[in-house]
Amino acid sequence: MAAESELRMVHAEVASLQDDKEGPEILEACRVSKSWDSPSSPHEFSEGGLAGWATAFGAFLVQFCGFGYITSFGVYQDFYTQHYLTNETSSAISLIGSTSGSLLMLVGLVAGSLHDRGYFYHLLIVGSFLECLSLFMLSLSKPDQYYQIFLSQGLGLGIATGLLYIPSVAVISHHFRQRRTLVMTFVVTGSSLGAIIHPIMLNNLINGPLGFANGVRISAGLITLFLLTACLCMRTRLDPPAIPVNYIVAARKCIRDLPFMLMVIGSFLCQIGFYYPLFFFQLDSIKHGISVHFSFYSLVILNGSNCLGRFTSGFIAGFTGVVNLTTVTAILCSVLIFAMIGLSSLASVVVLGVIYGYLSGLNVAMLTPLMATLTPDVSELGQRTDGHLSLYCW
Repeated sequence: MAAESELRMVHAEVASLQDDKEGPEILEACRVSKSWDSPSSPHEFSEGGLAGWATAFGAFLVQFCGFGYITSFGVYQDFYTQHYLTNETSSAISLIGSTSGSLLMLVGLVAGSLHDRGYFYHLLIVGSFLECLSLFMLSLSKPDQYYQIFLSQGLGLGIATGLLYIPSVAVISHHFRQRRTLVMTFVVTGSSLGAIIHPIMLNNLINGPLGFANGVRISAGLITLFLLTACLCMRTRLDPPAIPVNYIVAARKCIRDLPFMLMVIGSFLCQIGFYYPLFFFQLDSIKHGISVHFSFYSLVILNGSNCLGRFTSGFIAGFTGVVNLTTVTAILCSVLIFAMIGLSSLASVVVLGVIYGYLSGLNVAMLTPLMATLTPDVSELGQRTDGHLSLYCW
């Protein structure tokens, strides 16, 4: 009876994601929380505590330094195109950022599986060390040496953030049950805050008197301090599961589910264009005659509005429906990307940045509820997330 009660509680928690408003990171965390052994009675589970909130704070810092840094690549895209990699095309330069973003998701699949098997501390330490090392190596990269920047920022940073991304959210399930969704929302907010702070800092450092090398070193030093703090704060509590997830069986069931597969294909197509404004919005603003100083804050406007869109998505979806909101925002975001051709004034940059940022925030936040809506058996939600992310990352 205790086991049945625990299973019903887990299913209820996963089902509650239909009204949740954050992205795939919370969904993946529910997969991990479901697969780890936990006390059979709510009275036996110690909610939060000093260790729990310290872990949540550390996870917040990891998200700030990880996904928040990846989505700030638009600053590097602008600097590389105009000053540092002038012999390369914009498309070749954007491959650096897209590679790191793809590896964050792709390596995250492996990291999530390793986390299930009890390797959280190994992932945390190795990922933190590799991210710091990659950024310091980036500061040593020479002008017009594309391979040096690609290795350090594209591959190194992507692998490092992938090792940290999923485990940093999933570990919250070790300490929280009743407030789990709330705490996970706080944790992933770190990536949104990072996407606002990092562009401001990087633009003023690498485009200022310090230059690229010293500017990146200061940024790397801040990342090192935050990740070291995270390593000291984060702790696990639960033992790994005795029986690992059978991904082969789950994949076969997903392939036979036509609505789910159409959703996966649609998400994949949307993802192809999603990062374009994040990488090119600042550069396009400058190319269209907007002042350099103001263009430095174009990404801040876009990412700040994106954060607002995520926070309000649950309220709006309650009136429009998850599927309707996802479809409409995807169409509008596509139109707004083409509208970037018409950037010509400060007002156009602000309006486009605010509207696209808000709509893209709504669209990304709907991924979790949409997947839950198309999953008849909530016990398969975690496995379907892994399969979806395996295509989403490309």
